[in-house]
Amino acid sequence: MIAASKPGERLPSEPDLAQQLGVSRATLREAMRTFETQGLIRRRQGVGTFVLRPAHVLEGGLEVLESIETVAHRMGLTVSLGALKVDRRRPSPQEAEALCLELECWVISLSRVIQAEDRPVAVLIDCLPEDILTQEEILDHFNGSVLDLLLQRGSPSLANSLCEIAAEDARPEIARALNIQRGDALLRFTSRLFSVDGHVVDYSYSYFLPGYFRFHVVRELASVRT
Repeated sequence: MIAASKPGERLPSEPDLAQQLGVSRATLREAMRTFETQGLIRRRQGVGTFVLRPAHVLEGGLEVLESIETVAHRMGLTVSLGALKVDRRRPSPQEAEALCLELECWVISLSRVIQAEDRPVAVLIDCLPEDILTQEEILDHFNGSVLDLLLQRGSPSLANSLCEIAAEDARPEIARALNIQRGDALLRFTSRLFSVDGHVVDYSYSYFLPGYFRFHVVRELASVRT
């Protein structure tokens, strides 16, 4: 039914769909949640469900550390910076441990939404020591990517990133930012960005709508490596 509909077309109501398909409304709602995180539909409370089918998917290999903006530019796609929140605050215990800081230190926290095809598709949250990036520098030069800003500045010299990838149910604040339902499945990247001297200069969480992103890894055979 979704494949036969044009983007922007409204689907029947959930009760009508459940009756047509011969399934319970609970089963239908679960399926609709999956379709929404895949970027196939968009549900608007009190308005209805509309077909989307994203025209483009941001695709990249995880072997190379790149920003969403860089990947989009290479593919000829347009992404934009949505809501941005910058805070100077104390680190949480987890952030302090990841950044090797004392709890009494100050950090700069950046939370922003990335938009593509007129809808939010990712929420990125970075936490950096205050001596790495200041609020003034963010307001003057920030375009959405902490990585790109640090690379353009040239200091500190960056080496690599250690990233943990997991599936996570959307928390209420993340669900609101992405206009999805609480508990919908998201891809979550938790990363530590290292300088060449081995210090962690950025600790970040990134939440992606699966339907708008495709990541891959090139894997070598063990015999080739030896």
